[in-house]
Amino acid sequence: MKLGNIEMRNNLVMAPMAGVTDVFFRELVWEHGAGLTVSEMVSAKSLVYNNKNTLRLMENANHIRPWSIQFFGHEPEVLSEAIKKLEDYPFDIVDINMGCPMPKITKNGEGAALMQNPKLAGQMIEAAVKASHRPVTVKIRKGFTPATQNAVEVAKIAQESGAVLVAVHGRTRDQFYTGVADWDAIAAVKDAVSIPVFGNGDVFTPEIAAERLKVCDGLLIARGAMGNPWLFSRTVALMETGKLPPPPTHTEIIETAIKHLRAVETHEFMRIQEMRKHLSWYTKGMHGSADARKKINNANSADEMEAILRRIEA
Repeated sequence: MKLGNIEMRNNLVMAPMAGVTDVFFRELVWEHGAGLTVSEMVSAKSLVYNNKNTLRLMENANHIRPWSIQFFGHEPEVLSEAIKKLEDYPFDIVDINMGCPMPKITKNGEGAALMQNPKLAGQMIEAAVKASHRPVTVKIRKGFTPATQNAVEVAKIAQESGAVLVAVHGRTRDQFYTGVADWDAIAAVKDAVSIPVFGNGDVFTPEIAAERLKVCDGLLIARGAMGNPWLFSRTVALMETGKLPPPPTHTEIIETAIKHLRAVETHEFMRIQEMRKHLSWYTKGMHGSADARKKINNANSADEMEAILRRIEA
């Protein structure tokens, strides 16, 4: 499918997750069939002020295209300046975060807090569209609170402001990631606008993905892919052939975890300790994995971690 002039190989997106979707994780899910990957959230203000940590969030392997940079902020003029600053940077899509529920984001009127200020949300999108020659997409929630569910209103504003796609997480900000995602709310947005609508929330299996695609144009897959990049490859296969491939073997999981571990080890700035959470996700449910995770959490080198992984029995 196309977003503006950008061709995606399929309609499955690796949703941005702070502290998770770094350059190595994105490359891994791309290899397993994701149609689009998205950076961790990038602060527009930090980018304007040349924060080094912000620049590291925008690392990407050259062959992983298309990919999107997700910005957050609450000042249209700052967002515009940040986007213009990346005029020659090798990425393909501008994404605006209006869905992050974390207090440190929302207390500044950013992320999901923009759902409470539709006028400002529209101004943010308009500023991005005017500043960028790239397509602009928007990530929202179904509302800020149960009493203020306004995803349809904000999606219409996004469309009128020039966004080419709106992604909807079927929870309010107050829910964070608890409860069950409301796919009826996502379907209502789909019925209300003419631009593509991608759904997000509780997509943990290829079967669920296939069912959810009946009510929207594509999916953002988030927690379901943690330690499970095969969710993409198995979903793609199910979509293309109608047949569901078997889940990965114990050996495939362990070898992929080690590949991921060794890739992080090569990075100049990333700490190997960042892999502890990823290895916990890879090994979840394996025989003896609880004990292995305790040992991994005390390990401080890739060699130690790999040795622990290889001792986990099938």
